[in-house]
Amino acid sequence: MVRRSVLPGGVRVLTEQVPGLRSASVGAWVGVGSRDEETGHHGSTHFLEHLLFKGTATRSAQDIAEAFDAVGGEANAATGKEHTCYYARVLDADLPMAVDVICDMVTSARLDVDELELERGVILEELAMNDDDPSDVVHEQFATAVLGQHPLARPIGGTPATIKGVPRQAVLEHYRMHYRPDTLVVTAAGGVDHDVLVDQVQRALQTGGWALDPGARPSDRRARPGGVPAGLPTDGVQVSVRRPTEQANVIVGGTGLTATDDRRFVLSVLNAALGGGMSSRLFQEVRERRGLAYSTYSFASGHADTGLFGLYAGCTPAKVDEVTALLVLEWEKLAQEPMGGAELARAIGQLCGSLVLGMEDTGSRMTRLGKAELVSGELLSVDESLERIRAVTAAQVQDLAAELAARPRSVVLVGPFGD
Repeated sequence: MVRRSVLPGGVRVLTEQVPGLRSASVGAWVGVGSRDEETGHHGSTHFLEHLLFKGTATRSAQDIAEAFDAVGGEANAATGKEHTCYYARVLDADLPMAVDVICDMVTSARLDVDELELERGVILEELAMNDDDPSDVVHEQFATAVLGQHPLARPIGGTPATIKGVPRQAVLEHYRMHYRPDTLVVTAAGGVDHDVLVDQVQRALQTGGWALDPGARPSDRRARPGGVPAGLPTDGVQVSVRRPTEQANVIVGGTGLTATDDRRFVLSVLNAALGGGMSSRLFQEVRERRGLAYSTYSFASGHADTGLFGLYAGCTPAKVDEVTALLVLEWEKLAQEPMGGAELARAIGQLCGSLVLGMEDTGSRMTRLGKAELVSGELLSVDESLERIRAVTAAQVQDLAAELAARPRSVVLVGPFGD
C-alpha cells in the first residue's frame, strides 16, 4: 500500500507498507543537486552531504554514528545532479530513532567551522581517490564533453579548486536557501505505518526548529523547458586525458532522453539489448567473439531537460581504435535494422525480471517513491511499469537508436595518450 500526505509547511511524506517485513528504509530528500549551485557556491551540495553527519545542536558526529551502529542499522547519503538524499535502513522497531536522527540532521546541522575545515580535507581525499580511478575520470570527462557549459556538466562532488575555495558562509547560504519544509520529501518503505510516520516526522521537524506554516504548499517540481537546453555543444567533441594506466578507457555517445520522456521505456530496452548484460550486443561482440575487453556496456541517465547516452569499454591502448569502431558499429547496426523477436523478448525479460527482483529491497522501494515525487509526479505500479516495458516494439527501438546516433557524438579516452 502506497500513501502520500502533505504536512504543514509543505513537507511531503510517502510510504509503502510491505506486510511481513521486519525492516524499513527511510530517506529525507531535498530537491537540490550540483546543478543548482550558484556562482560562489560550487561544491556546497556535496559539502553538505558530509557536514550533516558531523553534528547537530543536540548530537555530535559520534552520537549519530553510534545511534545506528547500536541497532545494526545503516545510514548514508547520496548527492545527485538534481537532488540529495539522506537515508537509513533499520529494523521496523528502530524506525522512530532513524526518523528522529535524520530529521535532526536536516533541520539542525551545526556546520561548525572546525568540522568544515576537517571535512574539506576528507572531501579532497575523496576527489583524489576518484581521480585515481580512470573509469571515474572517463565518465566525468564524458559528461563535460557532451554537456559543455550546461550546469549538469559540473561534477557532483565539486572539483579540488571549488572545494578548496568555497567558504563556510557560502555553504551556510546554500543550506538555508534549499533546506526548507516545502522542498523536503520523506519516503519510507517496508515495515512502516503511514500515520505513525507522519506524526514522527512532524514532531521531529518541529523539535528541530522548523516553522511548519499550515498554509504553505510544496515547492513546484523542477521545470522542464522545451527545446535544446542552452550551453550544450552543437558538435561532437573528442577528448583525450593522459593517465599512466595499463588499460585505455573509452566512451562514445552523446545526449539521451529527459527523465520524463515518454520513450524512456524504449530507451531501457535499447540499452538492455545493446549493452545491458552478458547476452547484449556489446558484450558478445567486443568480449566474447573478439576478446578485446573485459568490461563493456552501454548506459543512460535522464535529467529534467536533457540526458546522457553512452557506450563504454576498457581495453589495451593499442586496440582502442578498433574497440571504438566496434562500439559505433553495434550502435549503428541497431539503428539500421530492427531487432529480431528473440532479442527483443530477451531484453524485455531482462528488464522485467530486474524490476521485480529490485522491489524485494526496501531501499529500492524507498528510492522509487522519492524519485516519483521529485521527478515525474506519478508513481506507476509494478504492473503498470511491466506493461509499458512489454509494449515496446522493435521499430520503436530502431527509431530511437537512429535518433540518438544522429545527434552530435563525442569520444572520450583516458589512458597513456597525449592530452
